[in-house]
Amino acid sequence: MFDGLQDKLQGVFRRLRGEGRVNEEALGRALREIRMALLEADVNFKVVKSFVGRIRERAMGEKVLESLSAAQQVVKIVRDELIELLGEAGGELRLEGKPPVVLLCGLQGSGKTTTAGKLGLRLKERGQHPLLVAADLQRAAAVEQLRQVGEAAGLPVLEPRAGETPLALAERALKEARLRGLGAVIVDTAGRLHVDRELMAEVAALAERLKPSETLFVADAMTGQDAVRSAAEFAATLPLTGVILTKLDGDTRGGAALSIRSVASVPIRFVGVGEKLTELESFQPDRMASRILGMGDVLSLIEKAEQGMDAEATERMARSIARQEFTLEDLRDQLRQMRKMGPLAQVLEMLPRVGPMKALDPSAVDETRLRRIEAIIDSMTPAERRSTRLLNGSRKRRIARGSGTSVQEINQLVKQQRAMKKMLKGVQGKWLRRALGG
Repeated sequence: MFDGLQDKLQGVFRRLRGEGRVNEEALGRALREIRMALLEADVNFKVVKSFVGRIRERAMGEKVLESLSAAQQVVKIVRDELIELLGEAGGELRLEGKPPVVLLCGLQGSGKTTTAGKLGLRLKERGQHPLLVAADLQRAAAVEQLRQVGEAAGLPVLEPRAGETPLALAERALKEARLRGLGAVIVDTAGRLHVDRELMAEVAALAERLKPSETLFVADAMTGQDAVRSAAEFAATLPLTGVILTKLDGDTRGGAALSIRSVASVPIRFVGVGEKLTELESFQPDRMASRILGMGDVLSLIEKAEQGMDAEATERMARSIARQEFTLEDLRDQLRQMRKMGPLAQVLEMLPRVGPMKALDPSAVDETRLRRIEAIIDSMTPAERRSTRLLNGSRKRRIARGSGTSVQEINQLVKQQRAMKKMLKGVQGKWLRRALGG
């Protein structure tokens, strides 16, 4: 996420820190580089101009250049301005009305249907009972797609009858929700390849009839300024309450995220960070700014860990380490728990790019290799997992056949496990010596 912009900004800050005392000329060079980095990231030109101007004004006004820590202060100013640019935190859906209605709009291919399922599951997990409404009658198979999404999320889906218009379907959805005592109605509307009069008229009529408590524009973050322009056009027609940015996990530039609030005058409410129905997050501008600057997102990482980690398995591993053991069973448990947190590349992106993590490349993570490791461990007996000394030639050949791998891969895994065990033993020894005052 935002890899290109992150690398360029970190380069700017490294050069600025290398200046020692930062003068006005060095600051000017840094701001020009920041400007170019943002433009290359497809951030709106007017947004960039205003953003850089505010940084310059604050750096000069606060007499940053007279400080011994000028470079660090410039980084802080950039982070503060990024947070301001990104806007307020997303927050949960406002559900007002009987029943409350959430209307999703946007262009074709932006991810509205999947997002409807994600929002529905989010409400379901909070004790609501939402109804998904398949009001996209333009795209082939849109109704079938929402049916499949609803089944995956365990949510009811209201489908159109033969010849039924989107407006008639919307009116039936309100009656159905009241009759069944459902908590919310989430309407997946039709999109087009581009904004046109027919599309706007249809969505405006639905909004007028449904009186939604939330009207959310769903935008594909990877389309950059196209998403920003479309959001501005929808905002001119509809009383939008926010934007949901999808496919943010694949957006390496960041133009949409950094431009959309300023240009379309609507806040970012949620972000989609993967294809799974659980991969929808409330937008947090401070965390996003930290990730853009390479400072990581440790709070989100902790939240993911709390949701995905098995306390019993974690405690079991802690006991193993305390006994100066780290078995292949422990390694398998950790791999499984990390997978619950989402793709490993996404997890690594949340770590700060400092110290030993500076050269970390999340995109280089080989998920297939991790699955093969798990398959090898699963093909062992409990005794073999606890003690690799039992693994003679015939046992390794049996494990290789059972896991669809090779003896060479098993040897590599055993070598890595022993190295990890030795490292953990060394770390524990240092902690013990420090605790004893050694």
